[in-house]
Amino acid sequence: MDLPFILAQYNHAIEFTTAVYEYELFTVEYINKWFNDKKTTSYPVIIAEIDGTAVGFATYGQFRQRCAYKSTVEHSLYVAGEFQGKGIGKKMLQELMEIARANDVHVMIGGIDAENVNSISFHLGLGFVECGRIKEVAYKFDRWLDLVFVQKILIPLDSQSHQVFLKD
Repeated sequence: MDLPFILAQYNHAIEFTTAVYEYELFTVEYINKWFNDKKTTSYPVIIAEIDGTAVGFATYGQFRQRCAYKSTVEHSLYVAGEFQGKGIGKKMLQELMEIARANDVHVMIGGIDAENVNSISFHLGLGFVECGRIKEVAYKFDRWLDLVFVQKILIPLDSQSHQVFLKD
């Protein structure tokens, strides 16, 4: 797993963008714990490579801690700047959704800064729908930021797989 790449992507997003509502850069210790938590909970981390070089990553995790949310996940997707717009993010998100379906995930959520119209458009193009907009929920770079939630239902309510899941 290319943890230095993931750390660099997160830290770039923290330092220069509103993609991550964070002020402090992540540390090597933080990203190692993050990855170990993903392994422990069996949440996937996908790395996209070109010629052996990492160019993007995608993952998901539990949306909320309460047990009734166990079939809903929130995903993260990052593609290095010079590789954006080349279909890499689409392939990663499609693979992530397939993994989620195989794990009986019913709904996938994304939280996107409202100014990131490219990411919102990207998600809508893959069948996500905007399901909420929270005004002035974060403060970064000397301004208030709005958060947009998008969602995609991965397993229809009437599917056999989901019915079994609900009876657990």
